[in-house]
Amino acid sequence: MLMRLGAILDRWNDQSLARQFLLAGGLVAFAAMLLVGAFVTSLIEAAVTRNSAASTALYVDSIIAPLLPDMKTNQMLDDVTTRALDETFGQGALGGKVISFRLWRRDGTILYATDKSMVGQKFGPSEGLQTAFSGQMVARFGLAEDPESKFERATGMPLLEIYNPILQPWSGEVVAVSEFYEVAGDFERSLYQAQLRSWAAVAGVTLAFFLILSAIVFRGSRTIDHQRQALTQRVAELSDLLSQNKALHARAQRASRRATALNESYLRRLGADLHDGPAQLVAYAALRVDSRLLTDPATPPTAREAEVTTIKARLDEAMDEIRSICSGLVLPQIETAELPDVLQRAVNAHRQRTGVAVALSVSSGSRPLSPSAKICIYRFVQEALNNGFRHGRGIDQSVRQSFDDGNVVVEVADRGPGFDPQHIRPEGLGLAGLRERIESLGGTFSIITSKDGTTVRMSLNVHEMEQA
Repeated sequence: MLMRLGAILDRWNDQSLARQFLLAGGLVAFAAMLLVGAFVTSLIEAAVTRNSAASTALYVDSIIAPLLPDMKTNQMLDDVTTRALDETFGQGALGGKVISFRLWRRDGTILYATDKSMVGQKFGPSEGLQTAFSGQMVARFGLAEDPESKFERATGMPLLEIYNPILQPWSGEVVAVSEFYEVAGDFERSLYQAQLRSWAAVAGVTLAFFLILSAIVFRGSRTIDHQRQALTQRVAELSDLLSQNKALHARAQRASRRATALNESYLRRLGADLHDGPAQLVAYAALRVDSRLLTDPATPPTAREAEVTTIKARLDEAMDEIRSICSGLVLPQIETAELPDVLQRAVNAHRQRTGVAVALSVSSGSRPLSPSAKICIYRFVQEALNNGFRHGRGIDQSVRQSFDDGNVVVEVADRGPGFDPQHIRPEGLGLAGLRERIESLGGTFSIITSKDGTTVRMSLNVHEMEQA
């Protein structure tokens, strides 16, 4: 039972506010309409019945009052009064209006009745009779329920039952009560029409009130639904942004740790390049300076000159390697250059260092890029060409740039023997440095290699670069 009730409540809570108001408000409005309608119609019925009875009672009283004797002193009606009443209710003005008439004494005795069999009978005073003897007129519409009203019930017609007090003219004391039944066909139709109009008015007002409230609630519900959808969408967007921020934060942490390691590795590589290149040549030249060919006075001049030429050649080689290392460390002025110029400068620098021709393909048009993106692209082309020259012997090297759905794409390819990406040395700087540099800007990095050659590809989002 509790589970079923919980399911019903859950189903109710799943409904929109407009539907909840339509169901609950409709039931409340319908119940209120029934209560108000019943109350109003009961008031109308009571008012109409009393007004109609008052006019009828006044009319009947104006006709029979002159015929009655002093009811204070006369406890019974004489024959003259009885015949006058018989003629009045039989053929007179009240003949077709009143179907039954009784004249009551205070003790419940019937002094006169159109049904002669009831004259002189005594009944227990009914509630309506007691009220009439207290000085108030009583009117009831419907079937007669009093024990003495068998004849009236048998007619089956709609009747208006009226108890009217008869007052003594000079004292105003109630001396008798007249009870009569009026045929209420017209009264019933009037009452029905009045009740119908009252029900229509109550229903119309209730319906109008409910429709106005429904319109307000539906409008508010739509506003709430739109705001809820917008809020849900906003929460989803914020959740996505939070996830992206977490991912970027994790990437930044990884990049920071990797950058520290790469800097140390880069310093080791730079030291190794200086040690294995210029340092060896300078050491060789220093050893030759102390050779016997230069220190022995007996050495022929031609041999001494040859030795000096050799030492100078080694020192020139060392200087060339130092200049080559320095040129790789220093960037050209690319902050204000366009993307095609940046690519051309990277290709020209590689050609000057290695003497290897590189094919360059640049797409038409240009997109604005941030300085960090230009530096990233320059370093990518520089390192990719260097790796292709070292490991792929620089065979058919090429650089291709294009735009793909808002992304700038740069590919560096060669026709070398390729390599296995799974067997890259951990201390290798080139590929790891490129990947970290590109991914730190939100880009992607990939390698496609086979025995027919290697293609290194990078992609950066132009719109994100513009916002940055």
